[in-house]
Amino acid sequence: MRQTIDPRTLPATGAWREGDPVGNRRFADVGELLLDGGGSLGVTLAYETWGRLNADGTNAVLVLHALTGDSHVVGEAGEGHPTAGWWSAVVGPGKAIDTDRYFVLAPNILGGCQGSTGPSSIGPDGTPWGSRFPQITTRDQAAAELLLADHLGIDRFALVVGASLGGQRAVEWGVQFPDRVARLAVVASNAATSAEQIAFAHAQILAITGDANFNGGDYYDAEPGHGPSHGLSLARQIAHITYRCTGELAERFGRIQQHAEEPLEGGRYAVQSYLDHHGWKLARRFDANSYATISRTMMTHDVGRNRGGVSTALEQMTARVLVLGVNSDRLFLPYELARITTNAPRAEQLQWIKSYHGHDGFLIENDQVSRVLGRFLATPEHARIRR
Repeated sequence: MRQTIDPRTLPATGAWREGDPVGNRRFADVGELLLDGGGSLGVTLAYETWGRLNADGTNAVLVLHALTGDSHVVGEAGEGHPTAGWWSAVVGPGKAIDTDRYFVLAPNILGGCQGSTGPSSIGPDGTPWGSRFPQITTRDQAAAELLLADHLGIDRFALVVGASLGGQRAVEWGVQFPDRVARLAVVASNAATSAEQIAFAHAQILAITGDANFNGGDYYDAEPGHGPSHGLSLARQIAHITYRCTGELAERFGRIQQHAEEPLEGGRYAVQSYLDHHGWKLARRFDANSYATISRTMMTHDVGRNRGGVSTALEQMTARVLVLGVNSDRLFLPYELARITTNAPRAEQLQWIKSYHGHDGFLIENDQVSRVLGRFLATPEHARIRR
């Protein structure tokens, strides 16, 4: 049975704040980052690791999370971690990304809200950044992750893997830092955001900024129930529709009513309750400013910007590339994935996850994901490319 969440009890932000339980997080002050759009930003990244880096530093794997994910890839929910690891079935001892063999690094994204520098973290004046947080891009996020790799003494990753928005950062890694990546896996993602994806992100940002309690982004001192949780919940509901697919929603919910009343008499459809649950669930653990900030990086994502276009940029990749799509995904479409495999010189044949669950299949179909990633890692870096 789903836990009922009372919006009146929700804090102004679900962000991790200084003084909260640390859990398995570590923190690195990686220094001043020159931003893609000008200016600079002092950056701290929260991260988690599993396994041990070998003597020559050749066994590191970088795992990049999606929009509302975080560094907690593996492990139970508990003190310091509001949710269980989002890829525990894929990463771990004896699993596809084997932590007995590989040193796995997962940072919280720049602009995020689970320990890395973002709108909810403390700015130079001792108060949360809020509305003053600078605009950042996917390139800035990848560059911050590079600084973390340097801080940890990792010269080259055996694999950089990212899914959804994390896959966009993975593409940036392959183009921006080609000599630092041996293998690159892009899961359910793309090289440049489409007009439809920009439209969905725009609607989600408006849901947040239109909340009466948003206060221009400066809401961190608000009492419980008086933060922009309604706007954040609505943004999540819009996104969640794109994460699932028509067939699943039709079969699971159809026109089922939650209660016996007719909808015209004040009742509700079951699918409404489902979306509300996911919206409030996110509002309890995430930050509205971070959601908007990261969504804007997705809107501006274009690996070909100032690089001669997408095709030319992808041709600069030197890593062995795997692109893995979800066959029922309606957010990242087949032509977007094929664009990467067509233009990256060392890309394998496009691979597919068969799923009933839409875009979220990359989080659900763990056996299929593990099989493909395990095979990709087991293939020698310079073996003949499968086309």
